Amino acid sequence: MKLAEGLVYGGDYNPEQWTRAVWLEDMALMREAGVNLVTLGVFSWGLVETSDGVFEFGWLDEIVELLHENGIGINLATPTAAPPSWLHTAHPEILPRLGDLYQEPPGGRNAWCPSSPVFRRYALRIAEQLARRYGQHPAVRLWHVGNELGGGNARCYCDVSAQAFREWLTERHGTLEAVNQAWGTAFWGHRFGAWEEILPPRGKHGAPNPGLFIDYERYSSDALLAHYRAEREVLQEFSDRPVTTNMMVGPGAQVVDYARWAPHTDIAATDHYTLVNDPDRAVELACAGDRMRGMFADRRPWLLMEHSTGGPSWQQRNRAKDPGEILRNSLAHVARGSDGAMFFQWRSSTAGAEQFHSAMLPHAGTRSRVWHEVLELGSRLKALNEVAGSRVEPARAAMVVDDESGWYLQHGLKPHRGLRYGRELRAWHKALWERQVLLDLVPAGADLAGYDLVLVPNLMLVSDAVAEELSALPQHGTALVVTYLSGICEPTGRVRTGGYPGAFRDVLGAWSDEFYPLQDGEEVQLDDGGVVRDWTERVHLDGAEAVVSYASSSLSGAPAVTRRPIGAGAAWYVSAALSERSISAIVERLITEAGLPRTVPAPSGLEAVRRIGENASYLFLINHRTDDVEVAAEGLDLLTEEKVGPVTVVPAGGVRVVRENPAVESPGRAL
Repeated sequence: MKLAEGLVYGGDYNPEQWTRAVWLEDMALMREAGVNLVTLGVFSWGLVETSDGVFEFGWLDEIVELLHENGIGINLATPTAAPPSWLHTAHPEILPRLGDLYQEPPGGRNAWCPSSPVFRRYALRIAEQLARRYGQHPAVRLWHVGNELGGGNARCYCDVSAQAFREWLTERHGTLEAVNQAWGTAFWGHRFGAWEEILPPRGKHGAPNPGLFIDYERYSSDALLAHYRAEREVLQEFSDRPVTTNMMVGPGAQVVDYARWAPHTDIAATDHYTLVNDPDRAVELACAGDRMRGMFADRRPWLLMEHSTGGPSWQQRNRAKDPGEILRNSLAHVARGSDGAMFFQWRSSTAGAEQFHSAMLPHAGTRSRVWHEVLELGSRLKALNEVAGSRVEPARAAMVVDDESGWYLQHGLKPHRGLRYGRELRAWHKALWERQVLLDLVPAGADLAGYDLVLVPNLMLVSDAVAEELSALPQHGTALVVTYLSGICEPTGRVRTGGYPGAFRDVLGAWSDEFYPLQDGEEVQLDDGGVVRDWTERVHLDGAEAVVSYASSSLSGAPAVTRRPIGAGAAWYVSAALSERSISAIVERLITEAGLPRTVPAPSGLEAVRRIGENASYLFLINHRTDDVEVAAEGLDLLTEEKVGPVTVVPAGGVRVVRENPAVESPGRAL
């Protein structure tokens, strides 16, 4: 069963907040907007199971049938993100505890411990009730487990979690002595003599053992995944519809390791919200989409489960989106692999914590600009229905992203405690985005054969196997670019000795013996005219050549960026937190040397991505500039049904989606 005939369009629907008269109005307006799928029941547990074991499905039966009669499909959620008040009252022990053992109060979302057997029992019961009742209903197209797992309950430090952690450690390490060895517990004399001595890294102060910290992060991600899988198994027992959950994938370190979650979803789905104070929010959106696509080796389509028509209520200054931004944001996700665009939520709430969150139908109703743009988006997505199922053309450049390295970099007594993992990811991605060069963001350990350029930013934790695979790439003609604070530690967190960057120094032909993180306001000049802030280090050449050198400070004359030719490829080391100008110059050279194709030649600010189907190729052209841009593109603009080309004008702030004539066969790597 398809989710929809073509691209998906809709959003979270919460009819329990409204009267039945409003329900009828909603049906008419959804049909007018072209909505074909809604997410239903996310926060309805307490309204379906009104007390322990007492189920009242009448209202839900009614709305399911009403949606079905109006031709609107349902993405039915298990409502386990919001346990009912009666459950918290009867079993307060399910509430999660923070690192200082403060117990979260009821009333929020995901207010439960992932390892709680009590919560698991109740959650699976409500999931089974829903699956038995609606699992074969023709309106139900997709199952949606919980909501934003990892948002609110990503870490619990209670005694139940402590015991579950010990069991996880036994499975991962085998013996207590292996744990002591992995964590280096001889330091400070903190050797463990019994499993019961091991506790989660509790407290807000001090410096917990780094090995303990990173293993608890892994355990926490796995604990939530185990809960998701338990609900998924119950749903699959009674229903043949696909199952997913809405991840929260962005360019930085995620709350849980979603790359390991994705294979357990039938359709990978994500929520994405731009930050209103981010001047590069269009680039950040693209980066997140490229990461979603890179979670699967075959780059299959995914689904944008939530985004916003305006500012999300959790941002400090909840500003509306500019005219046309809803369309650009939505189609940018589609361009990068989403088979639809969904929102939180359909109708703006008038009460509750998110009463000022934007929606498809805002407080101002159908007279609002947002509503008219929602109508426009619905018609545009319908015009693009034939794009559904096609895949983004294979990229020839990749970036390795790793949440575990992000967690490790940002926690504990690191050489620079202000660095954030997403900084280098976004900086290098932006330089390629500006040049219309497609980039896959892939997890560590992914198959990188066939890529001409591989970027490795801040991969602080790396196994021997992954390091060997990356180091072998230049021999096969790939340009390998490794940044500072990569290859520093083993997966246990133990430092690799012999000089930085540890696991990569041999292939790079360069190594450093000292870090020189810069102080607030401190700058170091480079001989390419660039300026460095935050991070430098003393680099020694051992077979590589200096491409850029430091021009000031005690490092003056020392290499900042190095390159070592290897076979048909090369290995680059970037030892400094380069400015946008310096990264741009290096990327320009990398593109030239690797012969990387641009989707279309265009000025910066014109986003260009191609999706390829069985019989056609679709060129998405999204203009984030304030002036018109001319692009070499010929075919039929599906949005206007006009023939365009051979030179196509993309209006300022506008979008064109061209079914190309003739269809383009991708020059990218084979999948």
